[in-house]
Amino acid sequence: MNREHGERGARSDRRTRLTVVVALAANLAIAAAKTVGGLLAASPALLSEAAHSVADSLNEIFLLAALRRSRRPADRRHPFGYGKERWFWSLLAAVGIFVMGGCFSFFQGIEALREGDRPVSTGHYAAGLAVLGVALLAEGTSLVRALYQYRREGDEARDPAHRTVIAEDSAAVVGVLIAMAGMGLHLFTGSVAWEAAASLAIGLLLVYVAYRLGREARDFLIGVAVDPGMHRAVRDMLDEQPEIDNVADLLTMRLGVDSVLLAARIDLAPGLDSEEVELVSERIKAAVLDRWPEADQVFLDITEAPPHPGR
Repeated sequence: MNREHGERGARSDRRTRLTVVVALAANLAIAAAKTVGGLLAASPALLSEAAHSVADSLNEIFLLAALRRSRRPADRRHPFGYGKERWFWSLLAAVGIFVMGGCFSFFQGIEALREGDRPVSTGHYAAGLAVLGVALLAEGTSLVRALYQYRREGDEARDPAHRTVIAEDSAAVVGVLIAMAGMGLHLFTGSVAWEAAASLAIGLLLVYVAYRLGREARDFLIGVAVDPGMHRAVRDMLDEQPEIDNVADLLTMRLGVDSVLLAARIDLAPGLDSEEVELVSERIKAAVLDRWPEADQVFLDITEAPPHPGR
C-alpha cells in the first residue's frame, strides 16, 4: 500500500511539474512581449503586466525547486522528511508576487498620475493590445490545464505548487483584462488616469493573491491539522477497536502533500499483557495506514485503563 501511495504521489508530481513548466514557458514568452510592448507604448498598465509575468516566471522556478526538494527522503536531521518545503517555496512565491508584481504596479500607477496626460501612439497602443490578446490566450490555456488537473485529482490537488499556479494564472487572466480595459480607455479618452487606475487595480489584485497564498503557506508551515472529516473518521475507527477502552486524545498534523502525522492517546481495556499490547499497537497502526496511506507517521501513547465497575 505504501509503495502504491508513493507511486501515486510520483505520478501526481509529474503532472504538477508539467503544469508548472507549461505556465513557466507561457510566462517567459509573455513577459518578453509585454516588456517590449510596454516600453514602445510607454504604457504603465502594460509594464505592470510585464512585471506581473516576470514575477510569475520566477515564482514558477521556485515551485519547480519545491517539487524536487520536497521528495528527498527523511534523514537524521529531518526525521519526518522534507514535505513542508513545498509550503516554504510557496511562501517565497507569495512574497515574490507581492514585491515584484504588486509594488511595481503601484509604482507605475502613481508615476502615471504624477506625469499626467501626454500624447499616445495609436500604433504602439494597438500593438500593445495585440500583445495582451495573445497573453490572454496563453494564460487562459495554462489556467485551463491547471484547472483540469485540479478537477481530475480532486482533494489530492492540495499541492501548494499546483494551487499557486492556479492562483497565478487566474490573477494573470484578470490582470490582462484590467490592463486591456485601461489601455483601451486611455486611447479612447486621452486620459492617463484610466491606465493609472488599471495599474493600481493590478497591484491590489496581486497583493490579494500574495496574501491568500502566504496565509495558506504560513498555516501549513506552523502545523495544520487534517480536515475534520478525516479526523472524525480516524477517531471513529480507533473507538471501534475492541481492545481500546477510550480514545483520550487525537492530534494530527500535515507533514507534506501526502504525509500525515497521527498521535493518539488511548486507554486499553484491562487484562492485556505486554506482548498483546505490542501486537494490538502494530495491528492498529497497520489498519490506519491501510485505510489512509498518507498517514505514514502514527504514534500511539498507550495506557491501561482501570477496570470498570461490574466487569
